[in-house]
Amino acid sequence: MHINIPDHVLYRKGAQKVKDIPDEVQQLLQTGQLQTVNLTEWLAVDHTLLLRHVIVELDLKHHTDVILSELELLLDKKMMKIIPAIAKGWLHLLNLSPSEERSRVFDSLANHCSDSVRCWAAYIIGLDDQLSLSQKLTAIRPFAADLHFGVREIAWMAVREPVAKELTQALHLFENWVCDDDANIRRFAIECTRPQGVWAKHIQELKDNPALAFPLLDQVKSDHTKYVQDSVGNWLNDASKTKPEWVLKTCNTWLEQSGTKDTKRIVARAQRTIIKKSIK
Repeated sequence: MHINIPDHVLYRKGAQKVKDIPDEVQQLLQTGQLQTVNLTEWLAVDHTLLLRHVIVELDLKHHTDVILSELELLLDKKMMKIIPAIAKGWLHLLNLSPSEERSRVFDSLANHCSDSVRCWAAYIIGLDDQLSLSQKLTAIRPFAADLHFGVREIAWMAVREPVAKELTQALHLFENWVCDDDANIRRFAIECTRPQGVWAKHIQELKDNPALAFPLLDQVKSDHTKYVQDSVGNWLNDASKTKPEWVLKTCNTWLEQSGTKDTKRIVARAQRTIIKKSIK
């Protein structure tokens, strides 16, 4: 059901503390009728409550037990456990559904007004064992380009494990991503392969041999978008914790090849741990 949302809600800045989120906003977030606008709101969403609303919205009350199955078994209620658990429940339902119904349900989740719901859809892709790595990356691409920061973060987390398992193929496939016109797509390829990514398992192969990802990194060494620059700098900073000499060599090479302010900013960010250790 479509409702008219007042401008002061749509264009809000977002509260800095959960207790300061207006009741009107909380209600709309929990019923899936509004997107979050900052991390405070994103973390404040009660996914269990939202899930029950979406089940009713999609006329799936008769499948409630299947959808809630993984969530009810969950002991750790942290956000990064809840989202995959909900995605597993949806995947169970999709695997039991005929093709047309499967498409209807997934498309409804993937294009939902709520960024939290779109996060579930992104994780469904990552968890779907019926998809090859290439198929997963193709399917995750719209989420990697989503206009919402939360969906983009969950998107790379959703495919991080399959990417790590088939790293050589992933790095090859991502060579096109780092050349994309969309900064979100370029950033996704870098963030997804970080050796010690935030909120994600480490990729030991890249910790041991970060040079494997050099073709990706080199393509964006002078990226003009700060969103991408930060990711590249963070990638190299990760690598500096296990292979500082390689990072220093890479940074020096880049500075020789490109004296732009963009490259200099990336290099400064890349060496922050190295510099901090040298001061001690």
